Amino acid sequence: MTPEQFKKARQTLGLSAAALASLWSMGANGGRTIRRWESGERPMNPIAAYCIAMMVERQEGFDL
Repeated sequence: MTPEQFKKARQTLGLSAAALASLWSMGANGGRTIRRWESGERPMNPIAAYCIAMMVERQEGFDL
């Protein structure tokens, strides 16, 4: 998953970076970490990429 795909997935879920970090219990600087993944400043966490993809897939399944 590219940083742009991660950001689009987060936005599809209607979550800010801070809200996603809170949902994932990432701590006080979690929103900053997510923004760094999305900007390409930090390498994407592969587990986070998998999780957000599953969250989008699940949401899309419920929208049908």
